[in-house]
Amino acid sequence: MSSLQIGLAIVGVLVLAAVMAHGAWTTRKNLPRQATPVDPNAESPAGGGIEPELDAAAFDMASFPLAALEKKPAMDALIDVIAPITLDGLVSGDAALAAMPSTRRAGGKPFSIEGLNEASQRWEMPQAGQRYVTFQAGVQLANRSGALNDIEYSEFVMKTQAFCDTLNGTPDFPEMREEVARARELDQFAGDHDAQLGFVLRASHAAWSPGYVQQNATRLGFVTGAIAGRMVIPATVAGLPPVLSLSFDTQAALADDPALSAIRELVISLDVPQVDRNERAFARMREVALALADSMDGVVTDDNGQPLPSETMDGIGAELEHLYDTLDQRDLSAGSALARRLFS
Repeated sequence: MSSLQIGLAIVGVLVLAAVMAHGAWTTRKNLPRQATPVDPNAESPAGGGIEPELDAAAFDMASFPLAALEKKPAMDALIDVIAPITLDGLVSGDAALAAMPSTRRAGGKPFSIEGLNEASQRWEMPQAGQRYVTFQAGVQLANRSGALNDIEYSEFVMKTQAFCDTLNGTPDFPEMREEVARARELDQFAGDHDAQLGFVLRASHAAWSPGYVQQNATRLGFVTGAIAGRMVIPATVAGLPPVLSLSFDTQAALADDPALSAIRELVISLDVPQVDRNERAFARMREVALALADSMDGVVTDDNGQPLPSETMDGIGAELEHLYDTLDQRDLSAGSALARRLFS
């Protein structure tokens, strides 16, 4: 083999090696950012113990156990149509349960029946083994599906009347026109004072893997939710709606190999009327969004991709304080049982 051929062969090998190296570098560069492996022998920054290793696959399947929901709140004339039911005598809880309608909705509105317990003298959902002095039926005036309408009111009347016929009870229904008008007024108020906020965190350069998102979010108080691709910051009181939610593409969370799933944006959400004012939800939302943007090399934007400067966030915070005040004045304070029912 001549010197020229040898030289050309060497050049060819070098070119091939360079192409392979560049390809490997490009592939590595385009891979989503991965969670940092944690040394099981290392102490936490606070020196208080060992930080658990975060497994990207576990993020897709595991969920923290949900606290038991609080007891369903009693009817309230502020947001419910209430029809008292007079009885000829005491009625057992077993009989009441047998007479209950098969569905607890009238159209798109929650429908319920409560009994006045003979022993405790408290209103409650009928229970087996108890006895009741009287009952009352109710249907919610409004929720996020709109105001109670004539058809829904008529369905409420039919369900209540069927319950009464079984137990020899006599219902006293409010006048439909007045209740429907009251429903429209409440729905107008709710529509004017509802707020569901969302910050979008977009990757500035490299995409993120689910494990990377989990690792960074967990450090800020998020825990894995029951739905793939969703994490939450729990409320102070167990069983109440979460303070904040973080969500991204469900398909990325359910991928066969989550480490290869590329996430370029996630959403941090706050359902304002559902969360108690004392949780400082918006302040925490802002802090979390900026902290994640810093640690994950991202930028905080609105739904249209426009960056959210501090001045804009300050304005949103000020508007929310006025909203909280208005809800308080209407006895529908954010996070209260009535507000959670109305804004659902």
